[in-house]
Amino acid sequence: MPRNRYYSGPVSAHFDGERFQTPGHRTDRSFKDLLKWHRSGQRAKWPTHVPITPAIPVERSQAPRITMIGHASVLIQVAGLNILTDPVWSDRASPFSFIGPKRVTAPGIDFDKLPPIDVILVSHNHYDHLDVATLKRLQVRHSPQMVMPLGTDVTVGRAVRGANISTGDWHDQFEIGNGVTVALTPANHWSARGLGDRRMALWSGFWIETPQERIWFAGDTGYGDGSIFQSLRSRYGSPEIALIPIGAYEPRWFMAPQHVAPEESVQIFNDIGAGQALGFHWGTFQLTDEPRDEPAELLAQSLEAAGIPRGRFQALSPGNVYAHPSG
Repeated sequence: MPRNRYYSGPVSAHFDGERFQTPGHRTDRSFKDLLKWHRSGQRAKWPTHVPITPAIPVERSQAPRITMIGHASVLIQVAGLNILTDPVWSDRASPFSFIGPKRVTAPGIDFDKLPPIDVILVSHNHYDHLDVATLKRLQVRHSPQMVMPLGTDVTVGRAVRGANISTGDWHDQFEIGNGVTVALTPANHWSARGLGDRRMALWSGFWIETPQERIWFAGDTGYGDGSIFQSLRSRYGSPEIALIPIGAYEPRWFMAPQHVAPEESVQIFNDIGAGQALGFHWGTFQLTDEPRDEPAELLAQSLEAAGIPRGRFQALSPGNVYAHPSG
């Protein structure tokens, strides 16, 4: 049996033959580090339930229309296509139904109110981003094309019968219809579904290129030295819309390599040169220590300190809809 259970391919700048890594960036933490974090006693208490008003999306849209479902699950409607990122409708971000981070908000779109889903983008295999129960439901209802990074297809392919999966390396590009392409973009992160498989599948963001607009979904990422974001701008240009994570960042000594804090989210916004940014990855599942509402509050403070109008970088809550001015 190969050492890597998900992927066997040629060695590259970010694959050593067994595990993936972002060059020059280290995310691994030891079990000792994990115990130190959980014994620190700094975890904020979240509410058990936060009421929302679910959105009812239009069936199709030419101009970008983006609806927050929760955490990293977003409905992107553009160029007549309906695209879901990291869809999770389950109650827990966990391999188990009875334990693990439980959602405090209902999904921002009721599952039965979804429009026809054409494409699903899965950024990596962590349970708060790859939920096989949700993917099975979407496959039965919509039979979408699914795009994901190397190795992630093994988890999905085993669980979702008949899934139409496109899998690629960083910067690989796929046509998804109506003149739209999606490319996988680097991120400072890692992957695992259990014990012993850390970094055996790749992780990514997604660059969506349409005939009119460019939309970038950053995926999970730390900031590092910022070079990957500056390189993306050099390669692809600046997106009209960037979806950038803003939460799950405390304690910084543990989380900084893998999750940005709001001030770093603003730095990514500047690095990539986005026209508009939308904040995700906060307020749905408690994964880390910060209070639930702190990411949005710190984002507003960071924007003010940087002299950026708040409207240019909005923290989306479940059910919130961003409609591009051209629409």
